[in-house]
Amino acid sequence: MAGIYIHIPFCRQACHYCDFHFSTSLNNKQGVLTALKKEIYFQKDYLGTESINTVYFGGGTPSVLSKEEIAEVFEELSNYFSIDPNAEITLEANPDDLSQEKLAELSKTPVNRLSIGIQSFRDADLKFLNRIHSSKEAIESVRNAQKAGFKNITIDLIYGIQGLTNEQWKRNIEMALSLDVPHISCYSLTVEPKTALHSFIQKGNISGVDPQKSAEQFEILMDELGKNNFIHYEISNFSKEGFYSRHNSNYWKGEKYLGLGPSAHSYNGTSRQWNVKSNSVYISALEKNTVPFEKEELTENQRYNEYVLTSLRTIWGTDLSFIENSFSSTISSHINKEMKQFLDQGMLFRETEKIYLTDKGKLFADKIASDLFLTS
Repeated sequence: MAGIYIHIPFCRQACHYCDFHFSTSLNNKQGVLTALKKEIYFQKDYLGTESINTVYFGGGTPSVLSKEEIAEVFEELSNYFSIDPNAEITLEANPDDLSQEKLAELSKTPVNRLSIGIQSFRDADLKFLNRIHSSKEAIESVRNAQKAGFKNITIDLIYGIQGLTNEQWKRNIEMALSLDVPHISCYSLTVEPKTALHSFIQKGNISGVDPQKSAEQFEILMDELGKNNFIHYEISNFSKEGFYSRHNSNYWKGEKYLGLGPSAHSYNGTSRQWNVKSNSVYISALEKNTVPFEKEELTENQRYNEYVLTSLRTIWGTDLSFIENSFSSTISSHINKEMKQFLDQGMLFRETEKIYLTDKGKLFADKIASDLFLTS
């Protein structure tokens, strides 16, 4: 099984923290969609004969697409790929796009899972992040989606926001729980270069992110969602039984995926490639029947590092026997040596041939993975 990711590079407004590729002008939307349909044809053999069990419309803000545009893209995919009848079809959406009318339209498309970018139920946080919607719209968007028949809904929340107290963060979690959604993704606010947030901090207009507060709010998150029967199946992702994100789980399990659209990434097990981060260049290249991408063949060390980085973040853990059978003896010896310090510190635990992060270890997931990497 494999997945397809479709990047829709348009947003109505730029969020202060976001460094994804997007444009706030919709002038090139039709040009991008025309080019996207051509790219689907040119990349039809990338995944070989793999059946497609997930399709993910990401961005940007894919909810700017009409039901007709979504249907056209999906029809083009169906022409060249074998899409499983029970495939998970996710669409990222902003709350302000999800009117009752829009949701009624979406319910008539192949989309069967909504990822709603709420980020916070506090208007002060939304203003700080430069989100376009209000807390009231956030709540209404989820309730209206449920009324429209969408049962598989995930919402995004951000913690570690300047000015967000632990008690206020708890209330955010409580609101999410009250909406009875089966999946919640939560991320610590990260200051990315070249974003407005980075500029504000550099100029001294606002304070930087407090790592101690972020850690405290992550622990609150794990505790509150754990008490409410959410499974912490990946560092940033929590779900009720049966509602894991199949698309993202495929990423973490090392399955193949094809990325379509400007800036989209693809992976086939041995190499990685990424499309140009420019709508105009993307359109121009496809007009000339060329897919504008760069490609990197992965070394054994890179493949090992990626496996550790992704697998260690999940409930399924890092399989030492897989490493022994798939990589050189040097790599197997390396991880067996380096993991001991984290086992002794209570950041990892081992069951038979797998290692997993403890709750303590989850606070340092990236550092632990980095220390297990091979750099040469």
